[in-house]
Amino acid sequence: MSEEIKDQEVQEVQGAEVSQEESMADVTFIKKGDIVKGKVIKVDADQAFVDVGYKYDGVVPVKELSSVQVDDASQNVEIGQEIELKVLTIDDHREKLVLSKRAVDGEKSWDKLAADMENKTILEAKVAEVVKGGLVVDVGLRGFVPASMVERTFVEDFSDYKGRTLRLRVKEMDREKNKVILSQKDVLDEEFEGKKKEVLANLSVGQVLEGTVQRLTQFGAFVDIGGVDGLVHISEMAWHHVEKPSEVVKEGDKVSVQVLKVDPANERISLSIKATQPGPWQQVAGRINTGDIVTGTVKRLVQFGAFIEVAPGVEGLVHISQIAHRHVATPQEVLEEGQEVKVKVLDMNPDEKRISLSIKETEEAPAREPRQERERGDRERAPRRERESVSHEELSSLNLTLGERFGDKLSKFK
Repeated sequence: MSEEIKDQEVQEVQGAEVSQEESMADVTFIKKGDIVKGKVIKVDADQAFVDVGYKYDGVVPVKELSSVQVDDASQNVEIGQEIELKVLTIDDHREKLVLSKRAVDGEKSWDKLAADMENKTILEAKVAEVVKGGLVVDVGLRGFVPASMVERTFVEDFSDYKGRTLRLRVKEMDREKNKVILSQKDVLDEEFEGKKKEVLANLSVGQVLEGTVQRLTQFGAFVDIGGVDGLVHISEMAWHHVEKPSEVVKEGDKVSVQVLKVDPANERISLSIKATQPGPWQQVAGRINTGDIVTGTVKRLVQFGAFIEVAPGVEGLVHISQIAHRHVATPQEVLEEGQEVKVKVLDMNPDEKRISLSIKETEEAPAREPRQERERGDRERAPRRERESVSHEELSSLNLTLGERFGDKLSKFK
């Protein structure tokens, strides 16, 4: 009986050894530095647990999930996801296996980014952080987009860029310094140039388009007409005189513009806002008529008269003979530039852009002397002239008489 028990014990031990050997055969043997594949089985805020086929599960700390900062492990992996990992440390006595997803992604990314840089491939990457001087993006590695390379125009505040997806091109790589510089501006510039050529090829003089005011300068406004900017010179902003563009438009305004000139060689487009609006002469037609008395402003004084603005962009001539009822040698005797005056419309011709005006027709003529008074004055002046004539004759006669008398007296003394 005892021998049977011993045989049974031997069989159990042998079976246990076989079972242990079979179990050990299923276990993956790994060492530090190995690249392994595993399945995520649990995700905490600060770490993820992964089954890599070893006798116990591995742990991926949150900092080893991505090359950029991750606040929660669930942002980078999820349960059931299969990932490649690098063994950082292994301690069988403590059953501690630390793995890194970041290390594997980084190794693969250097080669891929080098090829992307050579081929000028456009990448898409999400902004992970907004830092001083630019943006941090995840491209398998920690990529940096300098502030000057984010947009085509200056951006003052990047606070709302976190989480945005950018379209990027690799500008610079340095593996030893672990540095990757990317640019979205290069992508946008290239697209802008392509769009500009397309728009220029399809533009024609006289074409009317809708555009958006992009920026203002001292000499005009740049308007986007579908991916390309054209210049509206300050002289083409309105029919009236404009001191500065901000008097007429502001950035972001939607405006209608007419194409004045296209220069494909220099990639320049001249536009006009005022050409799409009724001209000043069209606006006054029917509003100002012959015989009307209106108020205007003296704009220019010339030798033969004065030009008076009676509506924005509409000037009429007051001939020098129509300035005053009295004789005027020069307009400057009566008028000065900037002076406000009332004028009467003598003739109105909008088609020929001509208005004849009069100032004196708005004023009462000075009173004339009554006719009887003038005649009486003539009669009173006539006798006086006669008396003056007689007096001279009498004086001449008197002189002659005195001469004769003195002559006779003197002859007696001879």
